Formats: sequence, C-alpha cells, structure tokens
Amino acid sequence: MDTIVAISVVSATEEKADKAIEAAFSRIDALDKTLNFFSDTSELSRINAQAGSAPVAVSPETVEVIAKAIDTSAKTEGAFDVTIGPEIALWDFVSKRMPEDRTVKERLPLVDYRNMRIDKERSTVFLTKKGMRADLGAIAKGYAADKAVGELKRQGIRAGLVAVAGDIRAFGLKPDGSGWKVGIRNPRTGGKDDEILATVELRDMAVSTSGDYERYFMKDGIRYHHILDPKTGYPATGCRSVTVLAKEGVDTDSFSTGTFVLGPEKGMKVLEGMGFEGMILDKDGRVFTTPGLKGKIEFKGQH
Repeated sequence: MDTIVAISVVSATEEKADKAIEAAFSRIDALDKTLNFFSDTSELSRINAQAGSAPVAVSPETVEVIAKAIDTSAKTEGAFDVTIGPEIALWDFVSKRMPEDRTVKERLPLVDYRNMRIDKERSTVFLTKKGMRADLGAIAKGYAADKAVGELKRQGIRAGLVAVAGDIRAFGLKPDGSGWKVGIRNPRTGGKDDEILATVELRDMAVSTSGDYERYFMKDGIRYHHILDPKTGYPATGCRSVTVLAKEGVDTDSFSTGTFVLGPEKGMKVLEGMGFEGMILDKDGRVFTTPGLKGKIEFKGQH
C-alpha cells in the first residue's frame, strides 16, 4: 500500500496474536498486489492498459472495491472520482513538479466515473475511453483495513485495531473496557509532525483523515497537494483536512476525500445524508462537526 501499516490485537496468548496479525498482513499484501496503481502486474493496471479496448476479467474483490468506488463517486457528485488517474499521473510531489495547464485541461475529458463499466456476473471491468485510468488510492487503504479486520476475526481475535496510514478500523474493546483512542493531526503544526488537534474513541468503527499536509509542495506562497478536484485537475482549495467516521473503512477513506473536494458546506450535507460523522477544517482553519460527533470528540486542551 506504499505506506506504514500497524496492527494491534487483544489476545490471551502471544502465539495466537502473532498468527492472526501475520494472516492480516498477508491479506493486505495480497490486496496491494491486486489494486496497486503503480504496479505493472496488478489487476488495476491491466484494466487501465485495456482502456477503450476490452473488458478485463478480475477477482471478485476488485469488482467489489471498484463498485464501491463508483457508488461513492455518484454520491459525492464526482468530487471523489475513481477515474482521476490521468490527472494524478501529471503531478510529482516528490520533485515538486507542476504540470502544464494545457496538459491538465487536455486530460479532463478522460476523468468521468460514468465511463467505467462493471459486469458482476462475468467479473469484468471496462474503461470505455482510451487513455482513461482508474486510481483506487483514495479507497483501497480503507478497504484493506476492513479486510484485515475480517481476517483477524476469522482467526478468533475479538478486539483489535488496523491502521493503514490514516485509515483506521477498530473492533471490540481494550482489556480495560475502553474503546480505541485515535488522534487527529493538526494540519498546521509549525514543523511539529505529531501535533494532535483532537482525539476520538472508536468502538466498532472506522475513521479516515484526508489532509493537504500529507503530500504537498509550496510554490509562490500557494500550497499544492495531492487531493485533486476531478473537475479542474488541480488541488481542491476549500479544506485543510477532513475526518470521517463510519462503520467501514472503505466508506471513511473515500468519503473523506470526496468531502475534502466538496468543501465544508456541501461536504457536511453529504456526510449527514449518508449518516456518517465527520469533522472538517476549512481553508481558514475553522472547525465544522456533524451533530452526532459533539461530545464524542475531544479537542486538545479541553478537559
């Protein structure tokens, strides 16, 4: 998944814990090989290579996660778009390289989730236009966390936490009967990477945060980050970070991205309409939370 994965479990014996954790890591590793945008051998890469040519037969899991991605794309009115790949490929946040405006505009017609077809019976996926590229980067980590939790449960683990970078899924309770406390980073830390803005306790829930501080560079006083608006091909400008809580990581991962692109006003409406909880920090640092999160989120310095 090109990131750090941490798994914690509650278990009577270390041996049982090790076996379960190993199985969960293997599950994530297998998904990474299938869904990786940058690997030439992944199922996703085969789908992209055959864009405009032919449907590609894939595993049921690839169909499942892509179906979910298309559904989220529709529910966020394309603010999350699984076919953002052609635009993502233009940006280089390591070399701090900006694409040419002309190239960004040229590729926009290739970004439209409605041009992605799934046949569940045949287990195939088809991108209808040549040059289209699907990218599951904003949903695969949450999906992997869900599948890892499923594996832990199959191994007889009754409580644990899986964190695939900022996408976290927790189940059961810790030995002292409490939930799993998770920190939400402050997007503007003034150089301190680990400064926590708030904490939230998870009980059989998932949480994901999308922020403009993860992969970015500054140019002429403007912050260019990796969360692109599918309608423009440029970084979305309405938020600093979005945190979403729901039952499954596949939802929190994708909707945190979609909400970030939508901005505070529309984003809040979408989260409430879905029955999810969330916290948005807008571009000016103002905090918005869904009504259901009040009293459940503890801001640093509050007692």
